[in-house]
Amino acid sequence: MSELTTNPNSLPAGPDIRPKLSRDDILMRGSMIVIALYLVATLVLPLYTMLSKSFSTYRMELSQYEFQVSDEAGQFDGVILPADELNAQTNAFSDTDLATGSDGRLSVTELFPDFSFRSPVMYQIRNTSDTGRFLVGSTLQDGTDWVTLDSNAFRRVQLRPVQSRGLDNFVNYFSTPALFNSIKNSLWISVLSTIVTVTLAFWFAYALNRSCMRFKGVFRLIAMAPILVPSLLPGIALVYLFGNQGMLKEMLFGASIYGPIGIVIGSVFFTFPHAFLIISTALAISDARLYEAAVSLRSTPWRTFWTVTIPGARYGLISAAFVVFNLVITDFGLPKVIGGQFNVLAVDIYKQVIGQQNFEMGAVVSVVLVIPAILAFVIDRMVQSKQVALLSARSVPYQPTPNRKADRIFLAYCCLIGLFIIGLLAVCQFAALIKFWPYDLSLSLKNYDFNKMDGGGWSSYINSIKLALLTALIGTSVVFFGAYLVEKSNGFRTGRSIFQMFAMLPMAIPGMVLGLSYIFFFNSPSNPLNGIYGTMAILVICTVTHFYTVSHLTAVTALKQMDREFESVSASLKQPTMKLFARVTVPVCLPAVLDISIYLFVNAMTTVSAVVFLYSPKTTLASIAVLNMDDAGDIAPAAAMGMMIFYTNAAARIIHLIASKGVLGRTQAWRNR
Repeated sequence: MSELTTNPNSLPAGPDIRPKLSRDDILMRGSMIVIALYLVATLVLPLYTMLSKSFSTYRMELSQYEFQVSDEAGQFDGVILPADELNAQTNAFSDTDLATGSDGRLSVTELFPDFSFRSPVMYQIRNTSDTGRFLVGSTLQDGTDWVTLDSNAFRRVQLRPVQSRGLDNFVNYFSTPALFNSIKNSLWISVLSTIVTVTLAFWFAYALNRSCMRFKGVFRLIAMAPILVPSLLPGIALVYLFGNQGMLKEMLFGASIYGPIGIVIGSVFFTFPHAFLIISTALAISDARLYEAAVSLRSTPWRTFWTVTIPGARYGLISAAFVVFNLVITDFGLPKVIGGQFNVLAVDIYKQVIGQQNFEMGAVVSVVLVIPAILAFVIDRMVQSKQVALLSARSVPYQPTPNRKADRIFLAYCCLIGLFIIGLLAVCQFAALIKFWPYDLSLSLKNYDFNKMDGGGWSSYINSIKLALLTALIGTSVVFFGAYLVEKSNGFRTGRSIFQMFAMLPMAIPGMVLGLSYIFFFNSPSNPLNGIYGTMAILVICTVTHFYTVSHLTAVTALKQMDREFESVSASLKQPTMKLFARVTVPVCLPAVLDISIYLFVNAMTTVSAVVFLYSPKTTLASIAVLNMDDAGDIAPAAAMGMMIFYTNAAARIIHLIASKGVLGRTQAWRNR
């Protein structure tokens, strides 16, 4: 026999054979690319545009303009007056005046102290280079030819800035003490709020998971109540409690609630449920054998707590700390309502954009705000990646034993926390029902006549419900289908990894930053998507994108519980993937689908920071109405609108629970077999 026959290894290597893509594979990869392009268009490109804007500097270059002035007979003598030399003589503009934003303008008449619009004197002005620009009324002049104007027309001439790129905006920011101080304020408030919130939430979660106290279900419901209200509401409640005419202002011993005290207390309120959920999940998983070993070794309860309980919950504590830190440092509503003169980064963005129309400096502050938010997110991801399983197949679930004294202490502690949460909500409801605080405390519904208040009226409330429903419907569909494509696609590893990176990015981007990015990107006339700016569509897109990550992770977690054999069986039966998705995957994962929808609905009702820059007179929202009414001094109506948001979200939760029982009873019967 020949060598080729007896030695198969001697056969020449042929080309790598790749399996041919099926129609379902092409469909799934194409769909994944479409959703990835959606994330690029609604997240990556706006953020890139904002980052680019932060490096765009604008300055009035007076050396680019020249003037000629005639005599009273209208004759020019040919004497050219450079603008920079005129400014050196008159000191009309300081260096601060010349450093401006993209919309900055300077009136040229300031360079001529004896100017009078009634004078018969004629003026000529020109640009000395192609980069020079000036306005005559609303007409832009960018040529280098002389433009002759009479005195009346000359007073309408305004110089426009020249754009350049560099770090001047950042240098200006860090050299401005008031702005730079906001970084210190934000970090200090965030760290302090995180320590207080995580400590309180830990003992609350410990009481519900490691004791035999009564009314655990009631306290769980109370702990979740702050999620249903916008972050502005605790600020309004604190004003009624500790403000200048507050019910309990003496309890602050002369200190002001307007500032760090109010921000910290309010932050503890609205971040408490987030920390509680994470820590409670960590404490719910424990191995009873560890505690039995501690008892057999005669370890004291306190030592057992530090050597067994805390190490077992450390990942939950760390994750809760970073989540709370991120929520506080990126929050806008609460410090806007009760921060007073205590500046923080999120409010600085609002002041720069809305107050001073300085979009470039707003972009700079946004970049500064993104840095700690991304660092907190990355560290949290790194910590979670090191987490190991605490339960094995031989683990014994921990069951708390009754301890009358400890149970009473925990019950009292939970009552105090519950009183704090319910108390702030009750104060807001009380404020919404009285006629005129603190002079007329009789009950009335006049504060609910929103059509007589600044903020958009009842239409704002209706718009919020529309936004929440559209966000829940569209967002759930896009997020769940995108997660399915990532989790169940065959091959295409690089594309799936890129998609996963895009899906995780929104969690690290503060709402204020995302909203400002949308201004720069979608408000550009050259953008083909410019038509959606100022409509309900951009609010829905922004809200879905802002809350994409948590929804995506929820969907992926549910999909990971389904064995890939479903896809194999479907392929062997030659059934289309979309048929499997509709008839098997969605019904099996319906609990997660419903959870995603209610999560998006509630957050769409309460969000402020992500949409504060994007609403129009026709698309005002309830949460924005709370902000606008508070700004206008209508604090009681603001409280009333805030409570309407709370009751709407509470009703949505109840409907969600009822619908879940009915739907899941039919679609999840297989779980009980």
